[in-house]
Amino acid sequence: MILQVNNLSKSFDKKIVVNIPFLAANKGDILGIVGNNGAGKTTLFRLLIDLLRTDSGNVTIFNKDVSESEEWKSYTGSFIDNSFLIECLSPEEYFAFIGNVYQIKEDDIRNRLSTYTAFMHDEILHQKKYIRNFSAGNKQKIGIIGAMLINPQILILDEPFNFLDPSSQIEMKRLLHRMNEESDTTILISSHNLNHITDISTHILLMEKGKIIKNIDNSRKEAIYELEDYFKITDNLYPII
Repeated sequence: MILQVNNLSKSFDKKIVVNIPFLAANKGDILGIVGNNGAGKTTLFRLLIDLLRTDSGNVTIFNKDVSESEEWKSYTGSFIDNSFLIECLSPEEYFAFIGNVYQIKEDDIRNRLSTYTAFMHDEILHQKKYIRNFSAGNKQKIGIIGAMLINPQILILDEPFNFLDPSSQIEMKRLLHRMNEESDTTILISSHNLNHITDISTHILLMEKGKIIKNIDNSRKEAIYELEDYFKITDNLYPII
């Protein structure tokens, strides 16, 4: 078992945002996490990588508590939002910085970046501008590439399809599939796009008010219909006026 959540809870202003008794991810799993706004997906991801202090419970990666050990950072890639970027750097400088932190040689960084040529679409490298001056979609790409560049054993991405054009969304799914197939990478990914989630996930976790209310085996072709039925029902609870 690579990642495990035990009795995890987090509240803000006495409102419970995450309440998960148990969650586990094994090597090679792709866990897609879905839920309406406010379901707790982003808070869960921040807890997984120790960006937030838990109220109770813990998260372990390879049996090491993430709040007590730094070791997990060497093989965990993540991108939650633009705060992960260093916007006063160019993309080249940012990727070189990641290489320095993870002790990856310059030649290896260049070779690994070539893997993402189609994804970058000639819009990232050699543009002679800082990350802060890129579009939202290209900032998203830079952050995702930075997370994948270390060849992580665990990859955590929050809403990575946001801001990406359709061709980039398709290419990103291909990159995730390849990383999972070639390196058996464990991937946790959230998205509001049910089609993308069902395209790539082995299991789909449905969150509601901080709880995981369903763990859906995505090998069943009925999975997408089960999700669609849930969100149709939920939508009916909040009619458009």
